[in-house]
Amino acid sequence: MKHRAEVRGIGVGVGEDGTNVPAVILEARDEFLPIVITSDQAQAIQLGLAGDKFERPLTHDLLVEMVTEFGGAIDSIRIDDLSDGTFYAKVDAERYHSGEVRSFVFDARPSDAIALGVRVDCPILISDEVLDAAGQPPEIFDVDFDE
Repeated sequence: MKHRAEVRGIGVGVGEDGTNVPAVILEARDEFLPIVITSDQAQAIQLGLAGDKFERPLTHDLLVEMVTEFGGAIDSIRIDDLSDGTFYAKVDAERYHSGEVRSFVFDARPSDAIALGVRVDCPILISDEVLDAAGQPPEIFDVDFDE
C-alpha cells in the first residue's frame, strides 16, 4: 500500500561527527520520515515549497518547464524502496501526443523527486515497506512546523 505524504519541512540533525545534517521531513501514516539530503538539495526543496520565482529558472524549475513544453506532466512521486540506508524514488509522468497518453517512470534521488513534486503539487507517495523500515513517531522530533 502507498500512503500520500506531506512535506513538513527541512529539519537539521546532528551527524556522528557533530556537524549539522539537513533532512527533508515527510509525514505519512501519522509518522515522520526523515531523509538526509545535502544543503543544496534542501535549498531546492525549500524554494519549491515557498513558490519563489527567479529571473532565470533553477534546475528543477527548468525540468518542469521542459516536461510541460514537450506535452508531458509529472503525475506523482514515489518513495518506494530503502536499501542499506539509501532511499530510492520514482517520478511517474505522462506525455500526451495526438490524443494518446504514454506513461513513463523515471528513477530519481528522493531529494530531486521531492523538489519536482513540490513545484507541480503532485502526490508524494511512500510505500508501507519504507515507512515500516524508517518511519518515526512524531514525538521524537523537536519540531516547530507552521500549520
